[in-house]
Amino acid sequence: MGGRNGNRIVILGGGESGVGAAMLAKKEGFEVFVSDRGEIKEKYKSVLISIDVKWEDGKHTEAKILNAGEVIKSPGIPDTVPLIVKIKEAGIGVISEIEFAGRYTNAKIIGITGSNGKTTTAMLTYYILKNAGLDVGLAGNIGDSLAKQVAEGDKGFYVLELSSFQLDGMFDFKVDIAMILNITPDHLDRYDNKFENYAASKFRILQNQTKYNEIIYCYDDEVVREELKKEKYKGVKHPFSIKAVASEGAYINKENLIINTNNKLFKMKITELALQGKHNLYNSMASGIAGRVLDLKKEVIRESLTDFKNVEHRLEEVGKVHGITFVNDSKATNVNSTWYALENYQHPIVWIVGGVDKGNDYEMLAELVADRVKAIVCLGKDNTKIHDAFGDIIEDIISTESAQDAVNMAYQLSQKGDTVLLSPACASFDLFDNYEDRGQQFKKAVKAL
Repeated sequence: MGGRNGNRIVILGGGESGVGAAMLAKKEGFEVFVSDRGEIKEKYKSVLISIDVKWEDGKHTEAKILNAGEVIKSPGIPDTVPLIVKIKEAGIGVISEIEFAGRYTNAKIIGITGSNGKTTTAMLTYYILKNAGLDVGLAGNIGDSLAKQVAEGDKGFYVLELSSFQLDGMFDFKVDIAMILNITPDHLDRYDNKFENYAASKFRILQNQTKYNEIIYCYDDEVVREELKKEKYKGVKHPFSIKAVASEGAYINKENLIINTNNKLFKMKITELALQGKHNLYNSMASGIAGRVLDLKKEVIRESLTDFKNVEHRLEEVGKVHGITFVNDSKATNVNSTWYALENYQHPIVWIVGGVDKGNDYEMLAELVADRVKAIVCLGKDNTKIHDAFGDIIEDIISTESAQDAVNMAYQLSQKGDTVLLSPACASFDLFDNYEDRGQQFKKAVKAL
């Protein structure tokens, strides 16, 4: 192995986070090399060329990687990959782009993690802060990478959507206001199929917090509630609940959403919230508490919670055809997200489900499906597990291999007053580029009816 070079940073993965990290590392005077086993998109290549950073794609040349002072890896690369193991054995630190970016900003950080609702809550929190006139950026799993934003002109606040994979690569990074929305089994394939390993990853969002920081968490999630009883978590705790009265957080009283922080009360009617449905109530509570903790004006918080527009591909109403409502929830790539979706609609549902299964346990959906679903349309290459799980409950289970066929079949199976719900509970890679592509094709097929 060649000698290690402390000033050399190697970035694995040439996507949004990798190229953002390259921009920041270059700006800070490091020698930078980007390596991607897949193909780097043209738009990212042109950025790397313009800032004079060397890169390779279609391979990882070990000789050019194992001489790094530090490696920044994409959250998509598991720690178990032989190359990562080799890098660590060589004593080279492996961190995430967020960890790296955190060294070069003094901004106040609001970090959001959880199995479901992260994107919506991050966008809603960002919307509240922006409306309050704060200088705020939105990063993590959405928008431009944190490193890119820090490189191009730092901000006073950042709202970060943080996945467990990102948190795994974070060590010294500190989140000032942390939100833990919920923890349900997801991505267990990356965590030795152990739920406690996955949960531990999520709680890394609280590492490095002091008593001057805040923890906003779902009191109704037993895993989260029990873990936070431990003394090692120093931040001020703000629970939110729709089942209990939370004295230092948010709760429901009859028709009202109440937020109580520092003995200051904020109150608004649930019916006024832009985001409806039980899961969205949690998202609104978490974002509202963040606004109050930052002492933002009540009017700004109320207005923001009233007129926010939700994220595309998340319970997005696409339109009505002959009284049948079509809903695009392509972003639901796990069973828990789909549970929320099914729970959100009362009418008879024709449910479009399937794709690449991440070790799904459909058992938790059985009761809801029996109660609300009249027919199932599978959209995936292998639908055996879906047939096995629901074959005894649902008479009509039909297999399709394109969004158009799925929409046409669902349309034939439904009648006025029904909801056709695309909520796949699976990743999309067997038939689509990604969940956005799946959602777009679904919407196109609906418009063609």
